[in-house]
Amino acid sequence: MSDSPAARLQVLFEGHRLTPTQRRIAHCMVRRAADAPFLSSVELAELAGVSQPSVTRFAVALGFDGYPALRRHLRDVAPAEESGATAANEYQQAVDAEIENLRHLAEVLADPAPVERAGRVLAASRPLPVLGLRAAASQAYGFSYFAAKVHPDVRLLDEGGTMLADRVDAAVRAGASALLCFALPRHPREVVDALAYAQSAGLTVVTVADSAFAPVAAHSDLLLPAAVGTGLAFDTACAPMLLGRVLLEAMCDNLPDAQARLEEFDVRAAARGLFVE
Repeated sequence: MSDSPAARLQVLFEGHRLTPTQRRIAHCMVRRAADAPFLSSVELAELAGVSQPSVTRFAVALGFDGYPALRRHLRDVAPAEESGATAANEYQQAVDAEIENLRHLAEVLADPAPVERAGRVLAASRPLPVLGLRAAASQAYGFSYFAAKVHPDVRLLDEGGTMLADRVDAAVRAGASALLCFALPRHPREVVDALAYAQSAGLTVVTVADSAFAPVAAHSDLLLPAAVGTGLAFDTACAPMLLGRVLLEAMCDNLPDAQARLEEFDVRAAARGLFVE
């Protein structure tokens, strides 16, 4: 992990058992790491969408006498960085926020070990179930589309309901050893339940989530965080998408015949005239 303000904040928070509301505050502070040491409790509460007393309880849960003590500590461990020019309008601000999310992802990937481990785990699972519901369904679909070109058996789980556990069971019976999940806000309860069920069935759960404090963390054996943008009416997920592609690369590195499969696909695609050149 890098020594950025966001990374230092995340280290501070990770050693504590936090409630869902407190995880929301922590996530907000990590996203606004440069500003966090200078926010009042009221301002932080508004940014996180919680009450001001919740911010006070959050500080106490971290071992501080109150929020002022936490803020003084933050000024020492996560000083503000110089910021660039303010974007001219809300659309540019949303783009700038996504760029910052990608920068933070690059910092996290400075230690490639977690992604490399995930690549080994996913490559070894035959079949490989890939779960993503609601907002995360497109992430799961995109990963599955490309993964199927190099992995012999990828099973997309993008619909919830009573059949979801049946499909997990079927994957386990077929020999699956791991499950990949994309989990984005707002987190559906059935995703949390599905991950708990997958773990009880003996699967290793690898999760790409918007935060290390997401509700799915408790049922993930390996959680890889990638923040989403919240500046528009609907969240943007450039960083989770890119992290999914990084995972694909790591998985390919552990599939000896990946390149041969890709070349075979290209030959067949050309013979069928599949793509317009």
